[in-house]
Amino acid sequence: MAPKRRTGRNVGAAATLAVLLAAQPGQPGARAEGVAAVATTGEAAASAAAPPPAVTTIPDRAAAASPPEAAFPKAEAPKVETSKVDLPKVEAPKPDLTRAATAAVSPEAVPATPPAAASPPAPEAPAAPAEAAAPALPPPAPGDPVAEVVAARLADPAFTLIRRLNAKQREAMQAFYALGAFKAVWLTESGWSDAAKAVIARLQAAGEDGLDPLAYPIPLLDPPHATAADRAEADLKLSAAAVLYARDARGARLEPSRLSRFITPKLDLPGADAVLTRLTPAGTNAGALLQTYNPAQPGYLALKAKLASLRAQQPNRAVPMVRLPKGPALKAGMRDARVPLIRARFGLTGAQDATAYDEGVATAVASFQRQRGLKASGVLDPATVAALAGPSPDRQEADLLANMERWRWLPADLGRTHVFVNIPEYKVRVIRDGRVLDEARVIVGKPDSPTPIFSGEMTYAVVNPSWTVPPSILKSQFLPGLARDPNYAARLGYQVVKRGNGIAIRQPPGERNALGFIKFMFPNDHAVYLHDTPNRTLFSRSERALSHGCVRVDDPFRFAQVVLGPRWPTERLKGLIGKGERTVMLPEKIPVHLAYFTLEADGTGALRSLPDLYGVNARVKVALGLSNEALPPEAGHKPKVAKPAGTPSGAPAAAPRRDRDVAQHQAAPRPAPRRPVATATEPQEPAVVQPAPDYFGETGAIRRGWW
Repeated sequence: MAPKRRTGRNVGAAATLAVLLAAQPGQPGARAEGVAAVATTGEAAASAAAPPPAVTTIPDRAAAASPPEAAFPKAEAPKVETSKVDLPKVEAPKPDLTRAATAAVSPEAVPATPPAAASPPAPEAPAAPAEAAAPALPPPAPGDPVAEVVAARLADPAFTLIRRLNAKQREAMQAFYALGAFKAVWLTESGWSDAAKAVIARLQAAGEDGLDPLAYPIPLLDPPHATAADRAEADLKLSAAAVLYARDARGARLEPSRLSRFITPKLDLPGADAVLTRLTPAGTNAGALLQTYNPAQPGYLALKAKLASLRAQQPNRAVPMVRLPKGPALKAGMRDARVPLIRARFGLTGAQDATAYDEGVATAVASFQRQRGLKASGVLDPATVAALAGPSPDRQEADLLANMERWRWLPADLGRTHVFVNIPEYKVRVIRDGRVLDEARVIVGKPDSPTPIFSGEMTYAVVNPSWTVPPSILKSQFLPGLARDPNYAARLGYQVVKRGNGIAIRQPPGERNALGFIKFMFPNDHAVYLHDTPNRTLFSRSERALSHGCVRVDDPFRFAQVVLGPRWPTERLKGLIGKGERTVMLPEKIPVHLAYFTLEADGTGALRSLPDLYGVNARVKVALGLSNEALPPEAGHKPKVAKPAGTPSGAPAAAPRRDRDVAQHQAAPRPAPRRPVATATEPQEPAVVQPAPDYFGETGAIRRGWW
């Protein structure tokens, strides 16, 4: 089952217009007062494991009229921004969550369709107020031709503001401008305002944070000759560019769950109204405020500094881009009018016939294809033409940009005290105020059962935990054994428990338990957690992707003493061993971040590369257009295999005892036919190759119950 999606705190157009009812157009301060009630829509989201948030009622600040109340739900899902507003005698239409939840592509990549018209009230409740689509927008400021054009452009769906700005954000922009009677917010009589100039400078420097400056085009404005339409469109397009930058800085360029079903961070995307409310009155500080939407964690800043250093060392490393006209594929020996452009691209001179696609040109093209991960054929095919027209970051820069992008998946505030697991590093750290309190080796999920990437909140620990066998292992390993021998589970130290119309297999607490003596719970849709393990010798391995998805901690009692606080020293915890399950609540919830970084900067600024265990880094590079390399199948997706007829699945071995050599406790060797193998006619899962506009296909159901 797919993870539950949350409603965002971005109030959107309907909620902002509720404030508009009490704000008088043209009244000084009406925009600032009206939007103040919705200016906090982009704050950090709560954990999905937490109980449903209480609804907060925010009264309108306008004292002249009887204030309506708007109820804003807390953010619960990335990129699904809806709102519910209670107005006197007017009810906003309910958003179409089904459409949003089943969209096959990122909501940021394709503009959303307008909301459907509201249905009439139910006949059995005649006293209920009639439903309306939305309050009527106020007219633009009288005598202001720029305001008239702004209102007309925002109301015209055919007018394009900027690529990737969806319909929900366009509506929020419309509501924001309506609060000020559609007056321009970035312009003065002489041209751009100080705030506009500061924002433009930040947009032009977007590359410093690994973003693409070309994605935020600066509108042209010639004040002496600009018409009202020119000024209005420039104002709107600068607003759209600033909003898109702020959202991209918080991770809107990609939909992480489209990369893989086990990547489920909750992105904190600010709404257009919140961004513009914050920036437009900021004057010369507007650029600095826009910059703050980028991550500020030390790990991100170290990668950013390394990116700047790399670009400074190789200022001329990038070969100029060239856009070739359409034409047939070219091979050595052919002639074409496009060849002179190709020669200029690679610095090839001195040819008697500049239109000849000779061996020298083919060799240069083959070298370029090799650098870009394409087939080095020397043939100018469509893929090569597209690559010639795109940017050419080297491999290290592409890795830096992909890792910087994954920092945007984390909350802006990691928590004063938090647990941080970097999966490719096989390490867990407890960090408080930027200082590492504890660090331990961990074992993470295997590539076919990966540890998910998300953030949660640790709430309690369990000493002497029991373990319930997940359905997948129950079906593949235990049921065949029970069919042969009803005492099969008991002989291995497990208990068979009736559950509804079926059964469950439970391993009681003890030193042989697969979870060890303690587990640390941060409830989540993946049903993963941190825990002890009886297989202590596995921590001596350098590569420790060995679990079924959960994170096994090397020294769990030392880790427990840090997260549980001074009231639970190691001696007290160990005193509970063998006395049955005991739940210990944490003094306060601690954020837990299961992150995935393949590049880290050490204290000297040197980069350390880590293995791309699950292919996440490669998938991010392809999705960002930084690589054309073919990708392996998604981690956790196994090709289907044919099971030999009449052969039961292998049975699990009894759980090993603590501190013994793991080799003594492995399952007995199985006959070769017991392991399912792929047949020659079995279709294999194909690799995914760029381009992939839907980020590599549909997401699958989320795994549950791994350990």
